[in-house]
Amino acid sequence: MSPHADAHPTDDSPDDSPGAATARLTGRPVTGTRPLSGALTEVTLDDGRTAVAKRGAGAGSHGIGAHADAVRAEAAGLRWLAGAAAVRVPRVLGEDRRWLVTERVPDGAPTPGTAARFGADLARLHAAGAAAFGAPPPGGPEAACIGLAPMRNVPGDDWPRWYAEHRVLPYLRRAVDDGSVRPAEASVIERVCEELPRLAGPAEPPARLHGDLWNGNVLWDTGGNAWLIDPAAHGGHRETDLAMLRLFGCPHLDRVLDGYEDTSPLAEGWRDRVGLHQLFPLLVHTVLFGRGYAGQALAAARSALGA
Repeated sequence: MSPHADAHPTDDSPDDSPGAATARLTGRPVTGTRPLSGALTEVTLDDGRTAVAKRGAGAGSHGIGAHADAVRAEAAGLRWLAGAAAVRVPRVLGEDRRWLVTERVPDGAPTPGTAARFGADLARLHAAGAAAFGAPPPGGPEAACIGLAPMRNVPGDDWPRWYAEHRVLPYLRRAVDDGSVRPAEASVIERVCEELPRLAGPAEPPARLHGDLWNGNVLWDTGGNAWLIDPAAHGGHRETDLAMLRLFGCPHLDRVLDGYEDTSPLAEGWRDRVGLHQLFPLLVHTVLFGRGYAGQALAAARSALGA
């Protein structure tokens, strides 16, 4: 059966359980299921493979971002990242508007050596490139999401202008409207956007980004190898992925960065730009989780300005 099949039962059917959805989308009988979280279920197929079924749009606040194209966006992102043949990415076994089914990554732990290899592989992933800043993966929609927040993949040629217009200001405006950022505080972040051409560093070509590269979206298998899950993939600046990895921590991060720089050295001054690139995910978190992240976003803005 085609992984894009829309066969019965429909997405709204009450018996469209994780096991039933996996069987329908993979064309294989299911021999067992085990809940992993509110959104994720481990599913065993009759051929011995283990899959993960992830609940999608319309499944409540714990599933993939709540709009109709969220599953399509994530599946397209996984395929696009896998197409670089760099970092390991779980294979998409099937999807529809409600469910995404991927292969299961066996649980393991990193070592310093595999962390360095992850850094090198990440550099190769970024070097695979994108058509433009903000370009969605092939087959992916313009209206995507990062976590549970909406994210628009609108292509642009100039990174500073694109980053301000499509990755900083939309979330700042929402945070101000929600009361998470006070209007007087917003001026600091607006100043960063105005000064982005000066702050951005040397121009770079669009990189193939994971787009939501925090520690929870990096899995380590039984051999210590890194796998990327849950992308918000798009064309962007490679320092954004690295800044997000630093923001929320990563095992052996220094070795990851060593492996990256040995493969593809970063432009001079990249450490001074970490706050600039962290501004985007911190504003997303401010929109999703409230004022607790606003202080971090303002600190990142001041850091970017050298204040």
